[in-house]
Amino acid sequence: MTTATVDRVLALMIETKALLVGHFRLTSGRHSGEYFQCARILERPDAAEELGRMLADRFRNDAVDVVVAPALGGIIIGHEVARALGTRSIFAERESGVMSLRRGFSIKPGERVLVVEDVVTTGGSVKEVAELVKEAGGKVVGFGFLVDRSLDPPGLGERSESLLKRRIDSYEPDQCPLCLEGIPVTKPGSRPDEGTR
Repeated sequence: MTTATVDRVLALMIETKALLVGHFRLTSGRHSGEYFQCARILERPDAAEELGRMLADRFRNDAVDVVVAPALGGIIIGHEVARALGTRSIFAERESGVMSLRRGFSIKPGERVLVVEDVVTTGGSVKEVAELVKEAGGKVVGFGFLVDRSLDPPGLGERSESLLKRRIDSYEPDQCPLCLEGIPVTKPGSRPDEGTR
């Protein structure tokens, strides 16, 4: 990852207010003082296309057959990466709490799959998607993220690439210094019942 790429992605995040500062509850249940609301950057088609092309460039030599993204956050960037690679784009979504392929989407045995997500913290959602791929007989060739905010690598097994690596402290709710200061927690993500990224 070049300094120019990191600088460009961070500038776009700040310009579009995709990087927020406050007190947030993450999907994992942990709390953090920063939050990436990538929907704000991906609402701009020009920015989404540029970021998708940048991420796709990391996987040009991997003979990707299909890009799979977890809903909801990964859908737009997954589509843009697939467009840049000239391949199919599908997404997995939760049904009764379990990640699954619906809407007629499928992965053929032997297909080479790139899993794409907007933000990774613990890697839970993308691990679930990778399991779906393997159950269908596909081969995960890698993972691509707009932002990797994990403190520890999620241990995904295959190569992972991110456009921006920003390690942000997160805390268990009972150890959160923001909670101790009495700062109200917000849940700006797509699953308000479970938190945000």
